[in-house]
Parts: sequence; structure tokens; C-alpha cells
Amino acid sequence: MPNSVQSQLLDSVPDGVFTVDAEWRITTFNRSAERITGIHREEALGRRCCDVFRASICESACAVKQTLATGRPVVNKVVYIVDASGQRLPIGVSAAVLKDSRGRVIGGVESFRDLRVVEELQRQARAQDSCSGLIGRSARMRELFELLPVVAASDSTVLIEGASGTGKELVARAIHAHSPRRTHPFLAVNCAALPDTLLESELFGYKAGAFTDAKKDKPGRFALAQGGTILLDEIGDISAALQTRLLRVLQERVYEPLGSVVAVKADVRVIAATNKDLRQLAQEGRFREDLFYRIHVVRLELPRLRDRREDIPLLTEQFIARFNRLQGRDIAGVSEGVIARLMEHDFPGNVRELENAIEHAFVLCRGALIEECHLPPHLRAAESEQGTRLPRGLTLAAMEELLLRDALRRHGGNRAAAARELGINTSTLFRKIKALKLDRIGKGDRNP
Repeated sequence: MPNSVQSQLLDSVPDGVFTVDAEWRITTFNRSAERITGIHREEALGRRCCDVFRASICESACAVKQTLATGRPVVNKVVYIVDASGQRLPIGVSAAVLKDSRGRVIGGVESFRDLRVVEELQRQARAQDSCSGLIGRSARMRELFELLPVVAASDSTVLIEGASGTGKELVARAIHAHSPRRTHPFLAVNCAALPDTLLESELFGYKAGAFTDAKKDKPGRFALAQGGTILLDEIGDISAALQTRLLRVLQERVYEPLGSVVAVKADVRVIAATNKDLRQLAQEGRFREDLFYRIHVVRLELPRLRDRREDIPLLTEQFIARFNRLQGRDIAGVSEGVIARLMEHDFPGNVRELENAIEHAFVLCRGALIEECHLPPHLRAAESEQGTRLPRGLTLAAMEELLLRDALRRHGGNRAAAARELGINTSTLFRKIKALKLDRIGKGDRNP
């Protein structure tokens, strides 16, 4: 084929295409490559590809280098390059080996596709799956997203219950951000972090001379949050004496700083959070029942991460984007094996544990993709030390089957309950169960 015809064909292709010789110097560069990168063909020809593209994988995981080393083509690998204007943009690259008529390797060819439109669509999709920093597309999280604006519009006291690491403070901040009080302060106090005497002065403040070291007046958190919202985190850990003082604040909307006999009006919305069962504590006499009902006006329960596994890929993507921004990195994502490990783990530390795992991987990962070897040791334990192992190549169908199995097991085979949790119609669940032969899940068959 004449070179002119070959050039015309390459220029008609919508994807960027370039070839390199054995020394990594660019020998062809089509029009789409010019358009996507903003680099003129004349400027690119003869230069080393890493100097032209400045891509995230050039040094550690070059697609052409990988296909030359393995003899296998690379298909649709997502990376980032820097264009002529210095803008960072996402592309999907594919690479293959170039051989001469005798079958000898003489270089490589790479095609790439502009993914900015795809990335924007993904951003819009993520926006639909989030609310003020909270992320999720599971049925439980969507129910929470629907409730938050309604709860925020009122001025009622809210009790947020959930295990450690489920995002109770994020929910409290979201309520404040959507409330009429959003222009005033939001303050969070960890009630378990301070001894009782210090916590009382922290909340209500003190007057000069209230105790030996009180040289001047100090406002408490209720005073600093005036007009806004205060979060009393881990409220189940406060003492009986402090429970009594807090009850007065909620009943009469006034408090007295330590050393003062003058009541101060508390124009503050109170949100309480706990990882304990306050109703059980009240029944056992370890938490004032009247205080429990005062803070139990509106109750929100946050699910554990293992009860919303379908959100794990979305959360992982969010954490990768955040750490890329914070650390100036351009890691493209995680491998299928990593997603498999994350999806099968029970996450006793919930979302916080997942975030820490991704941050750990960022420290170890020097390439463009997080692999299993970059995960914390407890997440890359030997197969024999873990439960049922997912296949390394986790397809969409396999992930769907995993979620169905998990929901049916948790609800003891109750299909209506499982369908509600998954956010699908019961008839749809019946069809999927029949297609996947999951009839016995949750009904005594623990290892189908």
C-alpha cells in the first residue's frame, strides 16, 4: 500500500494513532492524534513518545513496552496524558507489536481515544449517586438521600445510629448544609474523647474564677454554635450527671456556663450520633430514658459497608479521585483482582477502613493501576485464610450474582426483603434467582 494511501487511511480514523520504532521514536502521527493532543505532526515525528505525551504510564507501565515484552496486545487501558496546553486529559489506549515482512519486531503501534466526554458522563452519574459528600447507589443509601432534605428542613433533634466508620459525621454535616441554619456554624464534639469534667466545660463554657486555672471567660461549643448546629458524637458514652444537664438544654433550650448563675439561651440544633444501641442502654438503666426520647425525635440508621457492597466500586473510585488530587498523582483505577478482594471483605471498619486501604495502596503503587500487592496485608491474605474466593476476573454478571447471594443469605432466603434491599421488583429477583439457580440460598444451603 503506498504511503500516501496509508496516511490518508490513518487520517480518516477518529482515534489517535501513532507508531514508534525500536528506539521509541514516533514514525507516524495521524490527524486525530494532533486534534486530541494539540501537538502538530511535524512536532511529534522523530521525538520519543514519552516526551510528546507525558502520560501517567510512560515511565512505569508503557502500553507499547508492555505489549512488546509480553507479545500480547493492550486493549482500552485508561491513562492520562498532558496535552500541548498543559491540560491533563483521560484517554483509552490500545497497543500492538509492529513486525516487518519477515516477522521481526520493528516497533509498536498505539491508538488512543479521548475519554473526556465519558469522564463527564461518569461525573454526572456520580453526582446522582451522592449527597453532600455521601456516596452510594444502594437502596439503603438512596432512601437516606431522599430523607436528608426533609429532615434538614425541620429543626428537630436527630439521632444518627451506625457502626464506627459508617459516616455519621458526614450525614450530620449534610443535614446542616441543607438546613436553614447552613449560614451559621457547624461544630462537632466527640463525647468519648474527653473526661466528664472537661466535656462539661467544653460544651457549656465557664466564667472567670469558676476553678483555679479559669483566668478569663471561655465560651463553650453551644455558644460558638449559636444559630447553627452542634453534633454530639458518641453520646452514649456521657455520664449520668452530664445526661441530666444535657436534658435541660433540650427541654428548656437554656444552659448555664460553669461558675455562672445566669441562664443562656441555646439557639442551636442538636444532632446526636452513636455506635451503641441507646434503646438497649436505656432499658438497662445506663442511659436516661427521658433523654433518649428527647434525642430520638428523628432517627437515621446508617448501614454497614458489608450491607451495601454494591457501593464499594463507587466509593473506591471516589477515594482514588480524592487521593489523586491531594497527592498530585494520576492513578487510573484498580485491577479486577482488587475489586474482587474488596467486594468479598466484610469491612468491620466500614467506609473508613476502605478509605484507609486505598490510601495504603496509593503509598505502595508506583504505576497507573492499583494491584492486589498494593493492598494492606489483611486484604491480600492467602486464599486459604479467607472465605469463599471470587474469581480474579470479576465481570458485571459475577458481581450481580455476588450481590444476589449476599442479600438472600442476610435475609434468610426472604425474597421480598432481599428485593427491597437491592432496590428491584420481586418479580425481577425471581427471574434472576431462577436464571442463576439460587433457589436454595439462605434456606440451609450455605455453600451452593
